[in-house]
Amino acid sequence: MRMRFKPYARPELLATDWHAHTPIENRGRWHQRFVRPDAPLHLELGCGKGGFLARLASSHPENNYLGIDITDKVLILAKRNIERIYAEKGLPVDNVQIMSLDIERILNAFSEEDTVQRIYINFCNPWNRKHAHKKHRLTHTRQLALYRTFLEKDGEIWFKTDDEDLFNDSLEYFPEAGFEITWSTRDLHQNEPEWNIRTEHEAMFTEQGIKTKALIARRITLDNEDAFLKAAIEKRTAIEKAESAAIKAAEEARIAAKKEKKA
Repeated sequence: MRMRFKPYARPELLATDWHAHTPIENRGRWHQRFVRPDAPLHLELGCGKGGFLARLASSHPENNYLGIDITDKVLILAKRNIERIYAEKGLPVDNVQIMSLDIERILNAFSEEDTVQRIYINFCNPWNRKHAHKKHRLTHTRQLALYRTFLEKDGEIWFKTDDEDLFNDSLEYFPEAGFEITWSTRDLHQNEPEWNIRTEHEAMFTEQGIKTKALIARRITLDNEDAFLKAAIEKRTAIEKAESAAIKAAEEARIAAKKEKKA
């Protein structure tokens, strides 16, 4: 269901001190936006309604957190959920920031100076209706290559999804982009780790009997990094073009056979 436009969202966000009104202007100085600029910085890409971010950040005041989503109509819900949960705990909102940004263009707002220790990606759009759309996945090889710009050495990406195809493909994407998968599971809630915070989508899919897949990947050092990543992206692009061509050919053959049968 498409979320309706919320005319009050932008004014309310602009009145919030911990909302980054102009993300691009903060490029290279995200740490300075926080009360404790020397604390580790963690990102959530696609923070949605903010329930996960609010509970995570309020439980770990030793870290700074930045939640990113693409539209104000979603981010306003995150803002209100963060306020509510921090108020329930009697805490000031001083270690979390939120902003609107197209994550595919994340380097417009982040540089090497914005050292990030961890990235969370939870239940992102699987983009598997058409093979040509896979490049928009937040765990796609070309996206992971962008994150390497500001993710520090040995920095981690924590990823959860309900989608089997996205998870299987991501198991290939991460090594392609210079990440070592240090932990993974196809059923997160079997022997569920103490650190797991269930998201709204996670609870919904669990009720439907859909298992949560998860992994942790560590950024490793690459020799000739630019050349390595360029070759990896070119290889992934070629694979997806071949997949799309095969699917198109199979569909055309199916239609032709159907027409021949009717003739």
